[in-house]
Amino acid sequence: MSIAPHESIQYHSEGGIATITFNRPESYNSFNRPMALAMQYHLDQAADDPAIRVIVLRSNGKAFCAGQDLKEVTDPHGPDLTRIVGDHFNPIVRRIRAVEKPVIAAVHGVAAGAGANLALGCDLVLAAESASFIQAFSKIGLIPDSGGTYFLPRLVGLARATALMMLGDQVPAAEAQRIGMIYRCVPDEEFAAELDILQKKLASSPTVALGLTKRALNDSMENGLAIQLRLEELFQTTAGQTADYQEGVRAFIEKRPPHFSGK
Repeated sequence: MSIAPHESIQYHSEGGIATITFNRPESYNSFNRPMALAMQYHLDQAADDPAIRVIVLRSNGKAFCAGQDLKEVTDPHGPDLTRIVGDHFNPIVRRIRAVEKPVIAAVHGVAAGAGANLALGCDLVLAAESASFIQAFSKIGLIPDSGGTYFLPRLVGLARATALMMLGDQVPAAEAQRIGMIYRCVPDEEFAAELDILQKKLASSPTVALGLTKRALNDSMENGLAIQLRLEELFQTTAGQTADYQEGVRAFIEKRPPHFSGK
């Protein structure tokens, strides 16, 4: 399988921020094979670039992402569901969780199906007030994929996740924040400014420490306390050897803001 860039995904990097933009607005940014493989390509690009310190997923058009393009599913010459989940969405989720840099989902409009779950797999979800999230799978006789059955119960609890997945109820962004599904909901007119503040804050943070934090959180999903405490010990030792740790301590002693280099 060859992954490659495609016009359905736009990529821009500046100031330590890589912005990956879904660009199929005519299809509500639903994924087809070229888009999914391009997404994998650009996640790798951002992960491998040492100048990138934060990754932002966003979209053009009215919707964040409507999930899988059903026209592709019903195309007799198109990929089947096994290939769509195994080759398209699962590798994207794995990349989002594995990259040792913060990943922000900047959600406006509807995030449905796999589109919702790709957002929930990110480290932070910032949503415009007009955004909404829906586990649309049961409406077409499928189960939630793209990590949904893993992330959503951990975010909102098993009972609520079960209801959202079986009933397919749409969750407005403000409610998503209230129940702990997302990090923050902001008024539409403040969305761009708040995203700019958030991405710049993370891009100027101690990148290695944030990456180790993400690794520890990933492992905490499976580890018992004893193993997790040992992991914290190991990761703290690694963080303590970074230039950013030295800068952070100096800044604290000198009573000034730290200037982290990401190293």
